Amino acid sequence: MIKTYLIPFLFCCASLFSQEVKETSFFVDANYFYGSIVRHNKDISHLVKGHPEGVIISYNRETFGQERWEQVYNYPDYGFSFVYQDTESEILGDNFGLYGHYNFYFLKRNLFLRIGQGIAYNTNPFDKEKNPKNNAYGSSFLSSTYVMLNYNKQHIFEGFGIQAGLSIVHYSNANVKAPNSSTNAITFNLGLQYEIDSEEPSEYIEKKKYESYTEPIALNIVLRGGFNESDYIGLGQQPFGVISAYADKRIGFKSSIQLGADAFFAKFLKKEVEFLATAYPTRGLTGDEDYKRVGVFAGHELHINKISLVSQFGYYVYYPYEFEGRTYIRAGLNYNFTEQLFGAVTLKSHGAKAEGIEFGIGIRI
Repeated sequence: MIKTYLIPFLFCCASLFSQEVKETSFFVDANYFYGSIVRHNKDISHLVKGHPEGVIISYNRETFGQERWEQVYNYPDYGFSFVYQDTESEILGDNFGLYGHYNFYFLKRNLFLRIGQGIAYNTNPFDKEKNPKNNAYGSSFLSSTYVMLNYNKQHIFEGFGIQAGLSIVHYSNANVKAPNSSTNAITFNLGLQYEIDSEEPSEYIEKKKYESYTEPIALNIVLRGGFNESDYIGLGQQPFGVISAYADKRIGFKSSIQLGADAFFAKFLKKEVEFLATAYPTRGLTGDEDYKRVGVFAGHELHINKISLVSQFGYYVYYPYEFEGRTYIRAGLNYNFTEQLFGAVTLKSHGAKAEGIEFGIGIRI
């Protein structure tokens, strides 16, 4: 199970270290945060009492425009973060997380947006006997995302700077193990930063005027899989598989658009149908309903060096069993090993309700 949660983090790490770094400038920062857990789901109302607080400590490698993607994205930083969150709840426990992240700059580099993805460890997950009220975290290891929007003032005094802003920290295991109501904390943060080699500041390479970039339509085939569990606790973890086929068109250096179809084979739905047919006969289920589904989708892919952010919106055209509505969303990361071969880590959900983390391998022809 630990290996399952490490995979998204390893994808991020691989993308960071695969880049050829020609400059040595980097900085560290530390932020204290304080805020509130959002009642995004009425099922967690009993858990939202105190105000979570904690620290975000980060290492950041700067870029200066040696490669086209660095200039296109306004010389971003990339690095690693550690996040400690005290939830101020004995039921929820505390969270410790490790992340890979990017910083994207705006307003003459006075404002940056950081997006981090990684894994977290929770100290007090759900347990039938010891902690039955924690319906937010069904397991100790969680997938976690944090987003930070900070105003920052660099080089105020001998490499030191300040930053302040807002952060959102999300924890969920994506229904790998039930229950999984998840949490989202919105916080205010205040921090310091220090540039290690501040005595010799590096120069940004002037942005070039590149030719427009396009590619012909390509066919993609992706095999995805993983494990998840029904919200009806006790039915156990089950494997699932997804076969995806789609066409994509690279319309610029940053973006591709997609159109395709998915076939879903989720054994947890088979177990759920059998359980409901027996336990709740008034629902009209026979227990023989098909658990397979077929959907069509449109999507977008945002390219950042070898890594890309994928977002897709789908609709089930074959939907024999009613489960969370006919629309679905997929979001996550692709990592391009070669021009034809890529790996994928994506989250499939129905609105804010996660169904599962999908780990996949794909080919583009």
